[in-house]
Amino acid sequence: MDPIQILGHLHREPFQPIRVCLSDGSSYEVTHPELALVTRTEVAIAIRPAAGKLPDHMVYCDPLHITRIEPLNGAKSKSASKKRRA
Repeated sequence: MDPIQILGHLHREPFQPIRVCLSDGSSYEVTHPELALVTRTEVAIAIRPAAGKLPDHMVYCDPLHITRIEPLNGAKSKSASKKRRA
């Protein structure tokens, strides 16, 4: 996925928590925009503990392996394609 598209999800106002899905089947939740850092070659995502305090650790993903970004609340994102009606 293009890093600019990823930034678009993080800078959306108001911010909507997202799930970042990777080509290996793993996924990571981003509940606050400051918990992810996007560069041209890497996306760093802070993993929060259950208690919600400081992050436990970071995961580093290649943007090329990010297959989709979906909202955590289950609603379709604005970038999702719409079904055609017959």
